Amino acid sequence: MPRVAALYVYPVKSCGAISLQTAELGARGILHDRLWMVVNGETNRFVTQRDFPQMALIGCTLGDSLTLSAPGMSSLRLSIAGVPNAGSREISIWKDTCLSADQGDEAASWFQDYLKDKSLRLVRMPDNTIRPVQPRGAAPLSQTGFADGYPLLVISEASLADLNSRLDAPIPMNRFRPNLVISDCEAFAEDAWDHVKVGSTLLFRAKPCERCVVTTIDQRTGIKQLKEPLRTLAKYRNTEKGAIFGQNFVHSAPGTLSVGDVIDECALIV
Repeated sequence: MPRVAALYVYPVKSCGAISLQTAELGARGILHDRLWMVVNGETNRFVTQRDFPQMALIGCTLGDSLTLSAPGMSSLRLSIAGVPNAGSREISIWKDTCLSADQGDEAASWFQDYLKDKSLRLVRMPDNTIRPVQPRGAAPLSQTGFADGYPLLVISEASLADLNSRLDAPIPMNRFRPNLVISDCEAFAEDAWDHVKVGSTLLFRAKPCERCVVTTIDQRTGIKQLKEPLRTLAKYRNTEKGAIFGQNFVHSAPGTLSVGDVIDECALIV
């Protein structure tokens, strides 16, 4: 049966992943996932590896605090709870606008120095902010943090193997920044799961993930690799909205996910 092979959380949007053995699901998805985000302080719009590919090299560790590291930079330590008395900042992410908490000048200077852009600020999503999603199906109250649109991205190892069989040079799973990686299933099995039970947690498929230029960035070097894998995906995984790879899911309630959990109660789309 399909099983969870890996779990990942991305505390700062578009920065490094943390591999987990067990992931706690809160209202917005895996705890601390995309809880922080870099924005342009002049336009208050989000920025990602699309704008600064070298964000891929920002490493994250979680403990009593969030610690960030990057080449040539001293470490930056941030409180999990955020900066006390943080100023409010209304930011935009795609078509959404929501309130965020600015994380202060020290954090802003760290990102400005590393990314060489004096307009940048780091924000955190306040605990009382709700950013709803609009999933198809049975979880109408779902919300997310600063992820592009949904709390959980699911990709199978077999799907990546299928893609790599078509590429001149194989690429790793980290190009696609999933939350759940699934083993022991056929390629693109995740496309046909209307809902799945993972451990004791029920997940509902919301929509396919349309892929962007971030998939062309080598996450080890922060360098764009021309047009792959988008060029190949467009040949056999294309839709009106672009090439798809992976599926966005929402969850019905808080719970726990663990590596090794069986993926059960899979319903084929009708």
